[in-house]
Amino acid sequence: MNAKHKTVFVAFSSQKGGVGKSTFTTLVASTMHYRLGYNVAVFDADFPQHSLMKMKDRDLKMVMDNEALKKLAYKQFTTINKKAYSIMQHKADSVLDAAREFINASSVPVDVIFFDLPGTVNTPGILKALAGMHHIFTPITADRVVMESTLVFSQLLQNIIMKQGETSIESINLFWNQVDGRESTPLYNVYDNLIDELGLSLMRSRIKNSTRFRKESEVNSKTIFRSTLIPPDERLMKACQLDLFINEFLKIIKL
Repeated sequence: MNAKHKTVFVAFSSQKGGVGKSTFTTLVASTMHYRLGYNVAVFDADFPQHSLMKMKDRDLKMVMDNEALKKLAYKQFTTINKKAYSIMQHKADSVLDAAREFINASSVPVDVIFFDLPGTVNTPGILKALAGMHHIFTPITADRVVMESTLVFSQLLQNIIMKQGETSIESINLFWNQVDGRESTPLYNVYDNLIDELGLSLMRSRIKNSTRFRKESEVNSKTIFRSTLIPPDERLMKACQLDLFINEFLKIIKL
């Protein structure tokens, strides 16, 4: 491994469940690894559900059972000439050490490691794991409970962990998810102003609401959105503005 090559540690993290942490980890990791040419890996430390480990098993079975997806996967892997990215299960309290061991043992430079972390700060080792990230991305929705939980969580990271000095965190980035075009724009403006007043960073990209975020590939489907083996279909990405999000994401992490 090239000792000068910096591997970026990224977490989609929130204290509120169901806002899309694991989904965005999968979508961005798959886009970067399979379509954009980066080498990524994922550590699933979200005990006890370990949803990404389970998703990979389901994805593999789905591809093997679906002829269209099997052909798509075969064409993809022969074209990019590399394997699927690794998803490894680990506990939060030692996941940073495990990631560094993985980087040192890797035969190719690893550009980004994504961490799927538990959604509660009471989990042993979670604050240490968060402090070891370079960039944290937190999805938010226009829901009072989600916003209150997220703002408290983000302020904890920014005002306590980052100011203590013993941290790798370079940025904490909130972004709007599940944006419904029918919702009141002034509502978002109020929240935008509140986030700005608290000194938190808000991404310009807004992810439009789509049922695709809650669906995995189906038996007869010919297109992919959320998968650990194949990147999301480009038309589906544009429909929910995920393409714009990933462009901004790459600028933030400087890749």
